[in-house]
Amino acid sequence: GGRVPCGGRAVPAMAAAPRWRERLFALYFLSHIPITALIDLQPLLPDGIAPQALTDLLQHYAVTFRDPLMLRPPEWFKAFIFCEAFLQLPFFPIAAYAFLKGGCRWIRIPAIIYSTHVATTLFAILAHILFHDFSQSEVAGPRTLRERLALLSIYLPYLLIPLLLLFTMLCNPHYKHVEKRKRK
Repeated sequence: GGRVPCGGRAVPAMAAAPRWRERLFALYFLSHIPITALIDLQPLLPDGIAPQALTDLLQHYAVTFRDPLMLRPPEWFKAFIFCEAFLQLPFFPIAAYAFLKGGCRWIRIPAIIYSTHVATTLFAILAHILFHDFSQSEVAGPRTLRERLALLSIYLPYLLIPLLLLFTMLCNPHYKHVEKRKRK
């Protein structure tokens, strides 16, 4: 008794993709769609374009967690938001579909590209949060280690889940399996 994967062939249980991880990845990508579209992209929009309720939500978040990156993003952070808008956001529904359906081997390479890209950007963001001197920032940034760790805790899942995704795509036998083609 194997599972029938995205491709339609039965897969032995040992090689099946771990379903709990696929569900976690699907939830991650599904939840990321509204977060990106409604919150994360706001720093790229001209003032007054976003609905006031969303602007207020972003302002409340930034003040509560002392996140100046979202209110006055430096140019390097804006570049990451552009990547999120034009590379990641179109990928989110595709990935959500693949992981909801389960067993879709074709998601391997796009997921490796996505997770590597996101992990790289998150390392830069986390280093900035931990080590940057925010005392001269226009918008209040974290002052104490506790405030830095609180802000870090908001960003950390966006590093850890992509790293788990990368590990799964590289190490799980289901996704590593290469189908042999018949010779004619």
